[in-house]
Amino acid sequence: MTDSVDAVAAAPEPPLQSFASDNVAGAHPAVIEALSAANVGSVRPYGDDPWTVRAVDGLRELFSPDAEVLFTYGGTGANVALLQSVLLPHEAAICPASGHINTDECGAVERIVGSKLIDVPTVDGKLRPSDIAHLLHPEHGEHNVKPAVIAISQVTELGTVYSVDEIAALAELAHANGLLLFLDGARLANAVASLGCTVREMTVDAGVDRPPVGGTTNGLLYGEAAIYLRPELAARARFARKQTAQLASKMRFISAQFEALLTNDLWLTGARNANAMAARLAANVADIDAVQLLQTPQANSLFAVLPPELIRELQAWSFFWDWNSSEHSVRWMANFGTTEEDVDRFTAGVRHFAAEHAAQA
Repeated sequence: MTDSVDAVAAAPEPPLQSFASDNVAGAHPAVIEALSAANVGSVRPYGDDPWTVRAVDGLRELFSPDAEVLFTYGGTGANVALLQSVLLPHEAAICPASGHINTDECGAVERIVGSKLIDVPTVDGKLRPSDIAHLLHPEHGEHNVKPAVIAISQVTELGTVYSVDEIAALAELAHANGLLLFLDGARLANAVASLGCTVREMTVDAGVDRPPVGGTTNGLLYGEAAIYLRPELAARARFARKQTAQLASKMRFISAQFEALLTNDLWLTGARNANAMAARLAANVADIDAVQLLQTPQANSLFAVLPPELIRELQAWSFFWDWNSSEHSVRWMANFGTTEEDVDRFTAGVRHFAAEHAAQA
């Protein structure tokens, strides 16, 4: 029987781009060039610079001329700053149980903002009005926290994509009950590419109040954009950003990256590639008996169930994350730089180790 060391040694060459996540990729070459160009001379700090002005203008062209745009270091920081600026300690945000702010931010919202998250189980990572309508008016008044925000992700943590109508339905429910709709847009570009709509149709026109926009998942070294589509909601925003340690002194280096990402729709080009490569990978592995795909990819991720021994061997060869270890499910995710060769190499590796696993069974 061939042991795992021999199996790894005999395996095909692993892909250059890992399928662990879209934030394992390097920065886009255009972003590196923009950083180099920005690294000349002296400018005033904290966003009082030409790069920030141009990047803010570019995002306002996508969303709304009245949008308030604040750049932050990272996604958790953007989420915390946005929620802290509108939530009081006795208020709560309703989110899917699988939501990133609930599962992958180390309790940052509850620890730093001081507001409760009300997490709701879902079948596919998406909230629907019927899931949450009963939560909007607590039965015990001041003895309960008061829901003030509905928080969703687009794309969701389970790889699903809200339609524009689904977002609009949540916004209508929120606003009719005095709540705000928060949309975590770490992979907003992938959702736009998936649906073929415009950013404005998915956010402003659908009734979203605040969508942070991801950069590190789409070719930036670091940096996110916290966006307020209703300027009156941004009254405390700059103070919240500073207090949560998200105000960059050398802001030009975040802004220059966003300017590059927005130039010639580079952010959408990268997202379209990531989505297409996830679809290619799903098609490539669909006939492998040891791989059970859980759904057709809607954006740039796919989820699969594999035998646990096969998972360990594949991870040693080309790392990716477990998704639900109790169910032996994993997540494979493509990024802006994933190539067809990367997909085909990874597919070859899955076939190789699946055959080894079958021979040992």
